[in-house]
Amino acid sequence: MNLLIDILYKVTINSVVGSTGVSIGNIHFNSKSTAVNDLFVAIKGSVVDGHNYIENAVEQGAIAVVCEQLPQALKDGVTYVVVEDSSSALAVMASNYYGNPSSNLKLVGVTGTNGKTTIATLLFQLFKKAGYKVGLLSTVVIKVDDKDYKATHTTPDSLTINRYLKEMNNEGVEFCFMEVSSHGIHQKRTEGLEFSGGIFTNLTHDHLDYHDTFAEYRDVKKTFFDNLGKNAFALTNADDKNGVVMLQNTKAKQYKYGLKNYADYKAQILENSFSGMLLKINNSEVWTKLIGGFNASNVLAIYATAELLGLEKTEILRLISLLESVSGRFQYLISEGKITAIVDYAHTPDALKNVLETINSIRTKNEELITVVGCGGDRDKTKRPKMGNIASALSTKAVFTSDNPRTEVPETIIEDVEKGVEPQNFKKILSIVDRKQAIKTACQLANEGDIILIAGKGHETYQEVNGERSDFDDFKIVKELLKQMQK
Repeated sequence: MNLLIDILYKVTINSVVGSTGVSIGNIHFNSKSTAVNDLFVAIKGSVVDGHNYIENAVEQGAIAVVCEQLPQALKDGVTYVVVEDSSSALAVMASNYYGNPSSNLKLVGVTGTNGKTTIATLLFQLFKKAGYKVGLLSTVVIKVDDKDYKATHTTPDSLTINRYLKEMNNEGVEFCFMEVSSHGIHQKRTEGLEFSGGIFTNLTHDHLDYHDTFAEYRDVKKTFFDNLGKNAFALTNADDKNGVVMLQNTKAKQYKYGLKNYADYKAQILENSFSGMLLKINNSEVWTKLIGGFNASNVLAIYATAELLGLEKTEILRLISLLESVSGRFQYLISEGKITAIVDYAHTPDALKNVLETINSIRTKNEELITVVGCGGDRDKTKRPKMGNIASALSTKAVFTSDNPRTEVPETIIEDVEKGVEPQNFKKILSIVDRKQAIKTACQLANEGDIILIAGKGHETYQEVNGERSDFDDFKIVKELLKQMQK
């Protein structure tokens, strides 16, 4: 039995109408889901304001309401709690409701523009191989040790987070690695959680459709580190100028990792090929199946985190050599015709540049590098010309196509991408709206030894057009098309 007074522990309350001694069934922020004896939390969203649905929730049987403003009509027998911030209150209440599950395991959050999924997933892999029970909250999947659940958001809502953390407690999970997005931080989804550590990867051009400025995007990320406790660790990338900003007000123990700049954890790439890299990490050599400078940085962050969480150094190096690449992150195949196809989630200018520079550093320059790339609709438009510029400048051929157009006209998105192409690169580009046709064209253009990069969607197994999702898996499609060409 959950009493409202216990659920409200540590919530900033302005006023209360009614009794806080009532028993609560479930907590909901969607009035349609609310039932008898439930608590309804009215959230002011960017599209919908939950305050407009308080009456509906009460009619459905809600026994208590948490809101920022009292409704005009109050119903007898219903408790109304006015709070400073409903989103923040929901996060704290969710944690209380599920028994503060984050305090019963070591929870590590990974934030930054690129690398979140790779680092969180590989840390899950590493600790699992080390024999621990582990949890994962990622863009791709939610894992409670051996059980998999479908992920819908990079950072789920606070009720969902705490529900899965509670299940992890029940399963005896000791470590959990979680992607923490700027949206999730801004919408207070991670408040009320007790983090044992935080990792900052990098900050580049993204989500400026949601955050008004780059400074706001940076500062939202920073609040995650501001809120870490003194017993936690804050691990940041010394090679990103924003790394030091993340540490400015944190109470956590501070550590840095880097390939170029002074850091507590240093790495150097000794060998780099399509089969992997030989790295030197703090004077020890290790072979990894992961590829490229950006992955060297990711591996270094994983090494540092594992050590900060108490694993022994030689054991960490052994486990790193066993790690497999993450789905849709520099995932590659070599066809019978000796064509290399690489699928990567690179959907920001910096990520695309990193992947292309990695491929160019490995290839002999006798091969063609054909890049298939698009940009998502209803998202940050300012990055589109930059993506076009990078793809055309760093590839021998570039095919511009649809990503997830959503509600935008695909041709308009592609025109935005084309605006970034410099005159000397005009001859390199093709524009094909249909993504499958674009991938097929890239396969037809490729000869033995050539490399095809399909960027933007990575692990996604769908394409979204006008609100409808249809099956679409870049890796499966390119594999099938290359196989057909051998017949």
